[in-house]
Amino acid sequence: MLILFVLVILAYGLLAYFFLPLFWRHYAAQPAMSASPAVTRTKEGLPGDPLNVGLIGDEVELQQALAAAEWLPADPLRLQSLWGMAETLALKKPYPQAPISHLYLFDRKEDLAFEKVAGRTLKRRHHVRFWRADALGIPGRPFWIGAATFDVGIGFSHYTGQILHHIAPDVDAERDRLMADLQAAGRLESRHSVSGIGPTLNGRNGEGDWYYSDGDVAIGVLGKVSDTETGGPRLASPPAAVAVKNRLWTGLRRLLSKVAGKGRRD
Repeated sequence: MLILFVLVILAYGLLAYFFLPLFWRHYAAQPAMSASPAVTRTKEGLPGDPLNVGLIGDEVELQQALAAAEWLPADPLRLQSLWGMAETLALKKPYPQAPISHLYLFDRKEDLAFEKVAGRTLKRRHHVRFWRADALGIPGRPFWIGAATFDVGIGFSHYTGQILHHIAPDVDAERDRLMADLQAAGRLESRHSVSGIGPTLNGRNGEGDWYYSDGDVAIGVLGKVSDTETGGPRLASPPAAVAVKNRLWTGLRRLLSKVAGKGRRD
């Protein structure tokens, strides 16, 4: 019986962590992304938030698209903005452009950061950091790789003890929210996806926050879409194996969401 149990566990491990991921990796729409890092890093070198979004377009296009989607640029992280954060927390006031802590990719902090309020205080907010990474994009157009997450509260880092925001575990929801906002604002010409961190059940970021993900990076090509155009952005279909993975993940995601909800109640 013990031998059978060991063989079953071994077979599962090979299937789930070796063979199936070989079929789930997909970079046809953007081959250079196969060499991309999967997660950001903290200043201390700890794994940060996973990379889950990308936008193709120059800086002006990106800024205009985010503005049209009602995402505001975050204020620089400096003494004045930190004082503003302390004041708004004490008075329970909104701060729509509150600064965002730095994360690092390619040995540098983010180039741009945006956020969207989700309540009357800065405890809850949507936010995304972007790094310019043309080498990972398509020839002839700038490319921005990013990490989008949702802040659900302010607390202490599980690793350093510093005061900071904690994120919601479903990072795919924030990725999808950003893309939906850009689409609703008429700023996406087309969309495709590539593999990122890969299916992840128990990820941990630099603050020790749990997250889970189907592991894909959603990528949008920016462009102002006319109101007269119909059908929304062009969507590239994923490979068949990836479509199967996504269907399986949909059910698993519902289960993980229940686990996350129970954890918040506890």
